[in-house]
Amino acid sequence: MMADETSEAETSGETERKRLARRTRRHVSFRRQLVRLTFYVMLVVAGCGTASLLYFADQVASLQPPVDPKADAIVVLTGGFQRIDQAVDLLKAGAGQRLLISGVHPTTTSSQIRRNTQSSADLFRCCVDIGHDAIDTIGNAHETANWIRNNGYKSILVVTNNYHMPRSLLELRRANPGIAFVPYPVVNSDLKSTNWMANPMVLKSILTEYAKLTVASLRDLLGTPTDSGLRTERAQSAQ
Repeated sequence: MMADETSEAETSGETERKRLARRTRRHVSFRRQLVRLTFYVMLVVAGCGTASLLYFADQVASLQPPVDPKADAIVVLTGGFQRIDQAVDLLKAGAGQRLLISGVHPTTTSSQIRRNTQSSADLFRCCVDIGHDAIDTIGNAHETANWIRNNGYKSILVVTNNYHMPRSLLELRRANPGIAFVPYPVVNSDLKSTNWMANPMVLKSILTEYAKLTVASLRDLLGTPTDSGLRTERAQSAQ
């Protein structure tokens, strides 16, 4: 009798061990499948991200200024005097009636900009507005929107760097629905004829701008509210 009980106990113990072994194997197999799936998902995301970045770079590289630019007025988004020089030249050539230089640092005066662009005082007095309120690209869009409303413009020539142009147009169109924006890219880096991926400075600029454009696009898609990007409104909200 005792032998039978011992045999049953051993059989029961062996069955339990097999059950535990099967459970362990299933758990290990599930973890392996999860790791494999995670790896494939990350691979797909990385591939899509790389393809999207290359598309962005190609889009930027393909941007060309219009042959005969013409609009009601011109706006230049600050970030370098090369942009401002180009915008002032367009104003002199009659591409627009008036020029807004948006995002100028509060300590920079109109006279300083005029001297740096080697322009006449009469030109700046009659046809150039200096915007000190914008802090970033969103601020540029809102500062431009106020300027457009005050002057009743319908079409605007936008002057900024080629890699900055897609995000600038996105923000400007969001803040100014119904206004026609004509891009006039300033080419700081020729992405078509040079290996921009081998140039750390250019690569950093492209990656940074691509990341900012992605965030701005997602914010636009989700309808997420944003700060105005204007100094005056931030100062008022801080009081």
